[in-house]
Parts: sequence; structure tokens; C-alpha cells
Amino acid sequence: MTIFSKIIQGDIPAYKIAENELFFAFLDIFPLQKGHVLVVPKKEVDKVFELPDNYLSQILVFAKPIAAAIAACFPCDRVSIVTVGLEVPHAHIHLIPINQANDLNFANPKLQLSKAELIEVQEAIIAKLPVSL
Repeated sequence: MTIFSKIIQGDIPAYKIAENELFFAFLDIFPLQKGHVLVVPKKEVDKVFELPDNYLSQILVFAKPIAAAIAACFPCDRVSIVTVGLEVPHAHIHLIPINQANDLNFANPKLQLSKAELIEVQEAIIAKLPVSL
């Protein structure tokens, strides 16, 4: 069982943004930028392109309103999608607000946000989500 499966099951706490029957979205606690969200399928599969077709197509549909909420909360040129996947053997995408390509450099120092700051980011994004999500 991966750390993401443990988060999905509630065994490890997370700053949840949204979930449905297939996916779970939560804040990256070591973000590159404020508003950095991970979107994870509930099905435990190692690599994004090993996901069943219905998951692969639906992950973007699930992520779309989350990306819009991130963009509404954090001034950015766009919200980028990154699929690195080396640190946890569980398919996932990163949604990261960016203003330049270097904002996506995972070698950059990660932000050190306090619990209060993470809660503030979480609440801001959730407040901008459509009720139907």
C-alpha cells in the first residue's frame, strides 16, 4: 500500500481539496508554489499511462475545476500539469500555479508552509470550487 493509498483511506492526514469515486486531490505539503495540488487515482497503479482508459481520461476532467480554483486564488499565468511520479509508486498529477517555466523545477527549494498557511491555502481553493465537485 502506497502513502497515497494511506492518505485516501484516512490513515495519514492530508489537506483534502476534493474527491469523487475515482480520484482524491490534496495539497502537496512540500509545494513548489502556493496552491500546489496532487490529484491521485484511488486505484493503486504505479504509472499514469498504466491507468485504465476511463481513469486516464477522467483525471483531467476531475482536475479541471481544481485548476480553475487554484488560478482564482493564486496570481499565475497558468496552472501547469506535471507527471513526474518518481517519488511515490502511485500514479498522480501535480497541478502547479506558474508564471515561468522555472516554477516547475523540482530541484528548486520547496516552500516551508506552516499548518496554518496550508489550511489557508486549502480553504481558499475549496471556496472557489463548484458545489457539484
